[in-house]
Amino acid sequence: MLKKRKLLAGITGALVMTFLASMAGAVTIGKIKPGEDVMQYIKRTQGKFDQTTYQKVIGAASAFKEGDQSLGVAADTEADRENARKLLANTKIKDLNDRSLFVDGQDTLIRNTTDKVKYNKIKNMTMGELKNFLLTKSEADIKAIMGGLHSDIIGSVVKLMSNDELIRVGQKIFITLPGTQIGAKGYMGARIQPNSPTDNKEDIQMQTLNGFAFGVGDIVIGTNPVDSQLEATVRVEEALKEIVTAFGLEDTIPWCVLAHIDGQAAAEEAKPGSTAIWFQSLAGTESANKTFDLTLQKMVDYAKSRTGPYSLYFETGQGADYTNGHGHGFDMVVHESRKYGFARALKQETAKAKGVSEDEVWLHLNDVAGFIGPEVFKTREQLVRCCLEDIVMGKLHGLVLGLDICSTLHMPVTLDDLAWCQDQIAPANPAYLMALPTRNDPMLSYLTTSFQDHVRLREKFGYKVNDAMWDFYKKIEIIDADGKPTKHFGDPAWVYYKFLQAKGDKRSFKEIYAEGQKSIENVRGRGLDLAVGYGDNVWDLEPVTDKRIHDLYDDAKISLWTEFTPEFIGSIPNAVSIKSQSHDRENYISAPGTGEELSESAVATLNKLAASWGNKAPDVQVVISDGLNAKALMDEDHLMPYLAALKEECKKAGLTLSDKNLVVTGGRVRAGYKAGETLYSKAGKTPKAIVHLIGERPGSGHHAFSAYLVKVTPSTWAKTGTVDHDSSKVLSGISDTGLIPAEAARQTITLLKQM
Repeated sequence: MLKKRKLLAGITGALVMTFLASMAGAVTIGKIKPGEDVMQYIKRTQGKFDQTTYQKVIGAASAFKEGDQSLGVAADTEADRENARKLLANTKIKDLNDRSLFVDGQDTLIRNTTDKVKYNKIKNMTMGELKNFLLTKSEADIKAIMGGLHSDIIGSVVKLMSNDELIRVGQKIFITLPGTQIGAKGYMGARIQPNSPTDNKEDIQMQTLNGFAFGVGDIVIGTNPVDSQLEATVRVEEALKEIVTAFGLEDTIPWCVLAHIDGQAAAEEAKPGSTAIWFQSLAGTESANKTFDLTLQKMVDYAKSRTGPYSLYFETGQGADYTNGHGHGFDMVVHESRKYGFARALKQETAKAKGVSEDEVWLHLNDVAGFIGPEVFKTREQLVRCCLEDIVMGKLHGLVLGLDICSTLHMPVTLDDLAWCQDQIAPANPAYLMALPTRNDPMLSYLTTSFQDHVRLREKFGYKVNDAMWDFYKKIEIIDADGKPTKHFGDPAWVYYKFLQAKGDKRSFKEIYAEGQKSIENVRGRGLDLAVGYGDNVWDLEPVTDKRIHDLYDDAKISLWTEFTPEFIGSIPNAVSIKSQSHDRENYISAPGTGEELSESAVATLNKLAASWGNKAPDVQVVISDGLNAKALMDEDHLMPYLAALKEECKKAGLTLSDKNLVVTGGRVRAGYKAGETLYSKAGKTPKAIVHLIGERPGSGHHAFSAYLVKVTPSTWAKTGTVDHDSSKVLSGISDTGLIPAEAARQTITLLKQM
């Protein structure tokens, strides 16, 4: 999806480098006085109120995460953290409310949509008293006041709770989607995520039917597209819609293509009825939302327009703001909470537009908790903590909140660690989890929840699927009348048969079933894994597939540490080799910001190249970076066919292509933008383009690379930092088993001509 691609671009390129934490200094909280609150402590130690100290004290109360350390707001020791929590617990809600941690339009929107009557009832509580209220009072009592809680208050109170206390609150508050049990106590749903490296209809549909074969999927079927152009978006929307409408599930489960919300709106305009629920990633500040090409007013306008049965679907994740360079000095938990406050405000706008209560709006949010990487947090224990915090914050905002309990392959959270994490988090009863055939996403190459994980969690914790979908699973004979798996459980070819039967296909069972088996072979032949059958238990992945997934994980770890070889660089036509500021692979992975900035010698080399052009700068410059998967570019029939085809396509389009290929060691996405700033800042008036090829997403088995495309005027290139992810278009999944390199080159020129 465009959202995740751009989020991934941000997350794999943090502007705030991890190593700066030691330079900035961790937060120390000196000796505190009995009963002292945050404001009193700041005045005593600083002589007056100080905003930076305020942000640091509030941040220091958070459980430790690497992202907060990089922001300079993490406590130095556990003693400092405990002191910060004592100060916070002693502070009144109104005193925190009166001192915003960061003021912008999003903060104002959240304040304006926080219930003032409810706020006045609790404003004189201390934060410690609020924590006790949440732990001891009933759900009805909590719902009576939670609309009066600003997002910063919600983001602060969770810091005072242990994991067990967060679970207790999670077990007490339930927000449901209208007319369903999704979000209700004892229910845990699933978003089927049928991603394909090539947006292939057969891949997408068969993965969806695969989920149905395990009785999984009830909140949304949502595909992350590789190609977010209008035609592709409509095509994938139609592929998902075909399944929903064939089975008569239009009033039960929506579908969604997770392109940018502007693209979904354009798809609906181009083909009315092609979309159901609309998706968008949200950030915690106005400036961070601009990275997603969003304004507050744009989202408010979209919320007002969503008056049908399905409204909006959001995704967020702790750390996304800071890694996109918009940390603004306050901690990741409060950033995340502000995203929920934004979602709550948009839910109110939809309710007003529809003339209904907020409870009657079908709007939900998915917290992609571990998608960013080790610069945000590293361990499985931190992943659990993050998810528990977010569950409670989502529920306190009155939102139906699901989780993507996930990790990237460059985090030290293993494939098998995820089951442990799921078991720690499940008691807090999130509304839903992601669902894929295996734990390895075939397109985004990160680790998340499999179909059979859902089966296991249902068995272990007694969770149920939304009643209407469970009835459907009985109807297609996956589940029997007693709620038990039938002989067809785990058989996507059977569900394929039921699908075609529902479409009116009159062929025999034998013929359609054989066609379904052939379709499974086709999908697997393209390198996508399906869950067909099971192991010793119905919740165990079939052993051969399980081994393949572990082999892919092992290959990903090798890919992460692979570097361009001298022989490979030498094979690239007219290669100009430069380096980022990463001084080795370890530094590149642990401090992502170093890979975004070019070394002094690299800048000197680029200045020399620009000078050699004189007033004849080429229209297009190729940049080649190793990224997180150098193998993706070094594999045979990957880079060279792309470069050859790009040269030919540029010639056809009348575009001049630089005869030099810039090869960046330790490069991340923003390194391409930096190259453009250096090369094109004085290149006349005609728009100039950077085509940045970068290895990404190890673990898919495809060794795919992406092309990040930017085409702007030299005057824009000259403004340092102006060109960012919101200026780029992306082609992902380029490989000889995915988006064929020569075709990707053709699409590159098509996009450049449109930009």
